[in-house]
Amino acid sequence: MAVKPVVLALSHSGEPVAHRVADALGAAVHGREGRVERADAWFGNGLEHARDLFAAGVPVVGVCASGILIRAVAPLLSDKRAEPPVVSVSDDGAVVVPLLGGHRGANRLARQIAAALDGTAAVTTAGDVALGVALDAPPAGWALANPEAAKPAMAALLAGGGARVMGDEAAKAEWLGDLPAGDAVDIFCTMAPCAAAKPETLIYRPRRAVLGVGASRDCPPEELIALVDGLLAEAELAPEALAAIATADIKADEPAVLALAAHLGVPLRMFPAAELEAETGRTETPSEVVFSEIGTHGVAENAGLAAAGPEAALWYPKRKSAMATAALSLASTPIAAPAGRGRGRVALVGIGPGQAAWRTPEASRLIAEADELVGYGLYIDLLGPLAAGKPRHDFPLGGEEARCRFALERAAEGKSVALVCSGDAGIYAMGALVFELLDREAEGVSDAARRVEVISAPGVSALQAAAARAGAPLGHDFCAVSLSDLLTPRADILRRIRAVAEGDFVIAFYNPVSKRRRELLALARDMLLEHRPGECPVLLATSLGRPEERLRYRRLDELEVEEVDMLTVVLVGSSQSRLWQSGEGPRMYTPRGYARKIDGDLSDVS
Repeated sequence: MAVKPVVLALSHSGEPVAHRVADALGAAVHGREGRVERADAWFGNGLEHARDLFAAGVPVVGVCASGILIRAVAPLLSDKRAEPPVVSVSDDGAVVVPLLGGHRGANRLARQIAAALDGTAAVTTAGDVALGVALDAPPAGWALANPEAAKPAMAALLAGGGARVMGDEAAKAEWLGDLPAGDAVDIFCTMAPCAAAKPETLIYRPRRAVLGVGASRDCPPEELIALVDGLLAEAELAPEALAAIATADIKADEPAVLALAAHLGVPLRMFPAAELEAETGRTETPSEVVFSEIGTHGVAENAGLAAAGPEAALWYPKRKSAMATAALSLASTPIAAPAGRGRGRVALVGIGPGQAAWRTPEASRLIAEADELVGYGLYIDLLGPLAAGKPRHDFPLGGEEARCRFALERAAEGKSVALVCSGDAGIYAMGALVFELLDREAEGVSDAARRVEVISAPGVSALQAAAARAGAPLGHDFCAVSLSDLLTPRADILRRIRAVAEGDFVIAFYNPVSKRRRELLALARDMLLEHRPGECPVLLATSLGRPEERLRYRRLDELEVEEVDMLTVVLVGSSQSRLWQSGEGPRMYTPRGYARKIDGDLSDVS
């Protein structure tokens, strides 16, 4: 999905302008606590919040001094082709400055804001200022086939040269009409494959074509790709001129179709059978056999027409191989937004123990891209302003299966859903349950839900957070054991504790106690004392990463269950773990054996 900008209001003086900008953009206002009276979400530290949004790929409009935004995002700058727009607006709305992402929407955003405020957009991008166009950022519906040529072409034009706009699609490129005439730069507008004759030659493709495809179950990807490559060659059509690949929604997880989309680098759009059948009157090769199987008289031709729109026409009728079909539809003008829906997605997002600094940029990006958020209400609350304005579906503790089912079924409707977990989504969280539901033959999820995309973003687990606070207790072999017997038989838990005690692992105990379950931690302590000394260090880490965080060190033989609660991770050292008293307080570490390596006893320690 396209991520909406966020407007930052950092002061009372700029608050009215921030709301005017937000109204013009249909965006949310995030306000500085104690400085702003009204906002959709609140933040405490402006630099950290702007940095967090930028890392997540969210366009940032700050009603503040440009320097604040520059200092906020400077540590993250790396690739101008991937950075989201960053725009600053003066408190009085008189000046709007696109700071970053000029060719990724910031210049356009700045002009839109300036028009709404009756201010001035201080656009400094050379192409926009001198030529009125950014050659590396064509409008929607167009693609630049050779983006590496944009820089030398722009340099030639800025040096006083002119351009020749040519090709069979040149008449549709009105946006290039104000370029100075000349022969320094050749610009070809065509859907046909062609090569650039010189470094300054630009090749633009109007995305007027849609590729419709069908495939039998388990069609070899190479068969579909070969069929399509042959069709594109026959049509003399470059892949960049495709607005979309279209198919039936029951093919959302078909490996051949997914491989084709990756091969061509073209978005995938899907339609239910009823919408495909509505296009049958415009097709050339309807099939009763196909209708009897899936409820529409065709897939390739029908899907291509549906995605290209009601004014489009069938260009190349269905081509067939043993297990696949392909057809091309053509619109009269470039297609800015093909019809249909994308493949639904569930992103398993681990947000870490709670604080934004421990949330990975990938997790923040997936949350920003999501249409909806699903999770335990407290975990979504911990996202703070990043969750503001997004539809959210809160589930209580104990509703784990219900929330996973809900996320999968929403994705089956074409939504992009972030399933929000604390820590790492794959460690004692919802990741395993999602895949279990997809794998169940009975009482699982719908067939449509089984076809969604599931991706997982690693997070900082409580185990890692506790270790980082302690020092380096995981310097040698370690493991994690959950003491919750709600889903795991008690006998299995005790067997595992006995095994890791004998193995002398550093152990992280998750879910150490609950209101009704208090004795398992004491049993674990006593079992460990049979194999390691009483002075073995133990860390009790509570509410990690939150304002109420507490760290306490104990000897194993002095560990008391009463001082542990449900928000505590218990980290028990091995027989080799040590406590070292530093100027900052106790530091816990577990030697790996480098001292022996230095003495010449080991040769393979890496």
